[in-house]
Amino acid sequence: MAIWSTRKVGLDNLRISQLLNFRGFDPSALVTKLTDPFSLQRLLTLNQSRSPPMVNRLKDSRKRRAAVVCRIRDTRDGWFSSLSSLTSSVIGLFQISVKLPHEPYKIQVMVSSQEQVQDVRQSIVELPSTFQYTCFHLEFNGKRINDFVELSEVEGLKADSEIVLVEDPYTEKEARMHVVRFRDLVGAAGDRSDNLHGLNAGLSLHDAVTAEAATDDVKEHSLSKYDIAASPSLETILPRAEAPLPKTVKSISLSAWNPPPYHLRQKGHLLYLQVTTNEGEQFQITSHVSGFYVNKCSNHKFDPLPRTTPKKVSAHSLLTLISKLSPSFNSAFEALQESNNKKDLLTTFPFQNAIPNSPWLVTPPSSNPNSHQADITRSQESYLVSGVDNAETLRDWNEEFQTTRELPRETVQDRVFRERLTSKLFADYNEAAARGAVLVARGEVAPLNPTEERDAQIFVYNNIFYSFGADGVGTFVSEGGDEAARVAVGKDVLGIKAVNQLDINGLFTPGTVVVDYLGKRIVGQSIVPGIFKQREPGEHQIDYGGVEGKDVVATHPDFVSVFEKMSKALRIKKHPVWDKEGKRHDLEGSVETKGLLGTDGRKYVLDLYRVTPLDVVWQEEPGSEDYPHRMSVLRLELVEAYWRSKMSQYVKAEVERRRAAKAQEDAANKEQPSETTESKEGESEEKAEEALDQERVDISGFQLALNPDVCSGQVPQTEEEKKQWAEDEKEVRDACEFLRSKVIPELIQDLHDGDVGFPMDGRSLSQLLHKRGINIRYLGKLAQLSKEKGSRLEALTTLLVQEMIARAFKHIANRYLRNVPAPFVASCVAHLLNCLLGADVNPKPSAEIDASLREIYPEGDFSFEKVTPETLRAEVEKQVTVRYRYTLETEWFSSLRHLQLLRDIAIKLGLQLGARDYAFTKAQLPAKVPVANGVNGASHDESKKKKKKGGDSKSPSRAVVEEKPVVSIVPDDIVNVVPLVKDASPRSSLAEEALEAGRISLMQNQKQLGQELILESLSLHEQIYGILHPEVAKLYHQLSMLYYQTDEKEAAVELARKAVIVTERTLGVDSADTILAYLNLSLFEHASGNTKTALVYIKHAMDLWKIIYGSNHPDSITTMNNAAVMLQHLKQYSDSRKWFEASLAVCESLFGKQSINTATILFQLAQALALDQDSKGAVGKMRDAYNIFLNQLGPNDRNTKEAETWLEQLTQNAVSIAKHAKDIQARRLRRINMNPRVTTLGTKVQPQVGQTAPEASGAKGAANASMDSRSIDELLKFIEGGDATSSRSKQKKRAAASNPKLRGSKKSSA
Repeated sequence: MAIWSTRKVGLDNLRISQLLNFRGFDPSALVTKLTDPFSLQRLLTLNQSRSPPMVNRLKDSRKRRAAVVCRIRDTRDGWFSSLSSLTSSVIGLFQISVKLPHEPYKIQVMVSSQEQVQDVRQSIVELPSTFQYTCFHLEFNGKRINDFVELSEVEGLKADSEIVLVEDPYTEKEARMHVVRFRDLVGAAGDRSDNLHGLNAGLSLHDAVTAEAATDDVKEHSLSKYDIAASPSLETILPRAEAPLPKTVKSISLSAWNPPPYHLRQKGHLLYLQVTTNEGEQFQITSHVSGFYVNKCSNHKFDPLPRTTPKKVSAHSLLTLISKLSPSFNSAFEALQESNNKKDLLTTFPFQNAIPNSPWLVTPPSSNPNSHQADITRSQESYLVSGVDNAETLRDWNEEFQTTRELPRETVQDRVFRERLTSKLFADYNEAAARGAVLVARGEVAPLNPTEERDAQIFVYNNIFYSFGADGVGTFVSEGGDEAARVAVGKDVLGIKAVNQLDINGLFTPGTVVVDYLGKRIVGQSIVPGIFKQREPGEHQIDYGGVEGKDVVATHPDFVSVFEKMSKALRIKKHPVWDKEGKRHDLEGSVETKGLLGTDGRKYVLDLYRVTPLDVVWQEEPGSEDYPHRMSVLRLELVEAYWRSKMSQYVKAEVERRRAAKAQEDAANKEQPSETTESKEGESEEKAEEALDQERVDISGFQLALNPDVCSGQVPQTEEEKKQWAEDEKEVRDACEFLRSKVIPELIQDLHDGDVGFPMDGRSLSQLLHKRGINIRYLGKLAQLSKEKGSRLEALTTLLVQEMIARAFKHIANRYLRNVPAPFVASCVAHLLNCLLGADVNPKPSAEIDASLREIYPEGDFSFEKVTPETLRAEVEKQVTVRYRYTLETEWFSSLRHLQLLRDIAIKLGLQLGARDYAFTKAQLPAKVPVANGVNGASHDESKKKKKKGGDSKSPSRAVVEEKPVVSIVPDDIVNVVPLVKDASPRSSLAEEALEAGRISLMQNQKQLGQELILESLSLHEQIYGILHPEVAKLYHQLSMLYYQTDEKEAAVELARKAVIVTERTLGVDSADTILAYLNLSLFEHASGNTKTALVYIKHAMDLWKIIYGSNHPDSITTMNNAAVMLQHLKQYSDSRKWFEASLAVCESLFGKQSINTATILFQLAQALALDQDSKGAVGKMRDAYNIFLNQLGPNDRNTKEAETWLEQLTQNAVSIAKHAKDIQARRLRRINMNPRVTTLGTKVQPQVGQTAPEASGAKGAANASMDSRSIDELLKFIEGGDATSSRSKQKKRAAASNPKLRGSKKSSA
């Protein structure tokens, strides 16, 4: 039943995706804000909301998708194999009627023969005209229809059939859910406090940013007064103030008369409610099996029988009942719906399969003292949702996980259902486990072994087993103790995630989550049957692998086959290990990896923290003895990269061997006498086939696997074993050397050459390193290599050093937070931050602690009080030296980027800070600037105004500034701490297969098939992950790029808009991915003719950039150029010139004044100056560009010649240009194909962090980044007011080729 119930509440995202993807869809058709997580399965089938053409398009789309034959690459031989069609026959869409017991008495619903009856139920529940129905069943031809059968199984049901909605009697559960649904529907639920999701969780700013575009002055544009060098404004990432929603009822709650007495339960009484209408009247309502009615109760008298006239009102639905009692309810309810419809559907859509992002900066509570309203039902919701004993939400997590894994996977339909259920199950488990972990960390769950030390205690809550990520029982003493245990549980999650992704039949993993909260690391696992079972004497607790460390080793024949599959996929070598008695055991995995035969008969794999070998070279370096632990293993991505590298060498060697053999064969053939013509012709076909075979290399003979137990204390016994062990060790050392000598230098070189997108903050930097297989411990080595590259990589060096400091501080803070009593967490964090960031403001900060409160925690750890700026700096330096083997500069603390470092630390510790103007230097103190004017101070006039206002400052510390020492951060600034969750959820292999097949088809110029497959992948992503998921955001981004390249601009804009919203809500409103999403949306809006809107998005992205990185990010050159191009399109030539000049300044600082990149921007700037009627300046800049091209590329290079021609013409036609420059539009004058990083005169796509430019644009886009075909005479003619019409038509024909222009085109112009 658990599986069915999960399926029942799952989203039908196929329908959602179709609804949202139609360009003709009007969001106003959805006349409610849908917030009930139990009833949001579908958003289709809106009465009268779909026009006939849309229905036809839906039918065509379904038919096309059903007919698609997916083709995917077979990785073994490189050929395509066919993937079964997603449906065996065309999915039939038809319309049916639903007869209702109340107005409007009949509705039309569009259905599919292959969906379930429960989906039709959900459509009815979500229709505006049928909101009131929640407890009902459907009948056809007088017979009740089972909710879990497909419509195709309902006998006689066809197009235009009529089914009947029959209201059911309520049960207590149905009544409770009806009340929850009603509260959400009428906006009475309010804000729920949540210990997992922080303040403003899942926030999106897209609507507010877009609204700025709508309200901007028609004559002005958003960049007209924009200061590129100004300080960042924290208001950029805060939610905008909104008008309060219309109130439909004052309150609705459970009455104090609950629960019904026994004798009244016998008569059908379920609940008693209390409702206060907008008119101020209070009604006591009885929830009865037959519906709801107003009773005779008062606050002091109990009489739950129906009231007599005049308020004798009853109804089956609470919605109908309230509308009869309150005259203003209907109008207020309609106003609420209209208000909700103004928001983008995705911004209010509830999360289903992902945990929403909690922003690090929130509006401080002091700014809105009335934000927390009285609502008695908040405390009653757990009962309304879960019942009296909470039994309705208790689930057997392990059984659900393993039963789901055992579902059939033969057909594509089976895989879709299985992966969809898996995704939902992991999301539910991750959320439940994280909630329990927070309670464990707070000490609110009783341990199963209360007599043990705190770190050794274990807990069970909500059928989830919890333990601390610390070495409570001495398992990791030789590896580093608590530090090793903490790392091991993190690696374990990654290992389980890798095994889950492999999806090996017959091998099972427990549900696993790691939660970091208040300095503690907590592991939550589903309870494996038999893990607590006491074995018979002589039996091992573990069936395969190391039992007690490495001293006792167990083997079991049943585990060999499944472990062999796992090891082969993870490149793990089968190898011997020896127990304490020297006995040899051959294992398929590491000795640390354990197999347990559960009492349910399933084979479980546990402790997957050593699926890769140790980084031997790192552990043998000088300083390794000080490293905190011996768990420094290689990453799986590196092992895979090493395997690919070795395979490439094998293939090359094999090709060379074949060529040599063929050369010998040819030489031998020449010596033989010539054969007859017929025989030669007969052999010609065979030779052709042999030639084809020459192109193929069979890699089945290639073997590479690494021994994960090398250098971990194993002692081979015989000479042969020692020899084999030495070979294994050499292979591991080669892999370690591959990381150091190839992977790391290549990344540095790629960033130096501008071949990949540049990281913006600590998170994007970590993702880039992990994607390349580089461990975080190599930050120090990366910083050293980056420094050697000079100013070109100064931004990277700054980012690397900042990341090391932030991580060092995180380790220090965690140590102090681990045993701090909960009420002093904010004081501890604030004091540590003041010592790191606010020493200039107050060189001797003291922790703010309530002495009276401290007395009740005599055993609390208050050692953080003793920390001073000097001791903290010394500790940070020590941590950086030990963990990253890097020495910070002497005065490193004086060159910190305070805001960016504060943000990184807040994200790493899960802090939510109240927004205000934090002063980190004495220079910032007098200004006391408001949030709107940024961190580093405002103008003198503004500061004067603020001083006059006195106590109006939002800062919690300002009120007491004269009484207490001034500090940068006070405890009240720490508004909340959210848990950080690491999960083991696998990605959808089916959706990725369809996407990969689509990409390959596009590469083979099979455009229609490729687009169909990619659309199919989108449908699968939305079905399996739900709409709000990082993987879906990534796909929206990729699809928008695809449509942009195929010149389908409207579709590109729509998908890019979705990418922005989903990215904001899942990854954060100020994440690096969000910035890139806004930049690409601006590019597509500009291409669609909405340039002013595009500039609003660029402004927002630039503001975000200032907060998360600061000014002058290397990738901002592209953005500034795009802004300049767009401003020229609006004839804002003076502003355009400023943005080109800003771009030039950044380019010169990064690449030098004599680089080709600088020459490119000088060329653009010269044209911008000409447009701004500065002929003299234009000639000067063009001369500078010409000289650089001449020196760098020589006089015969095409770029040099073009610059020379332009220089001559600009000189000769200076007067003419000044006269006619104002006629030039956003069409670019020239496109010079030159250096990789910066192309000229057009908007360019922004690659994602770590992504190459050709990947961002597609191969076709890269190939098209070539010279403009027009001659200089044509362009000058156009400047002087010539053949504009002809030029415009030519531009349209070239639109697809000329956009996007890519940073990173590698075609040489020579």
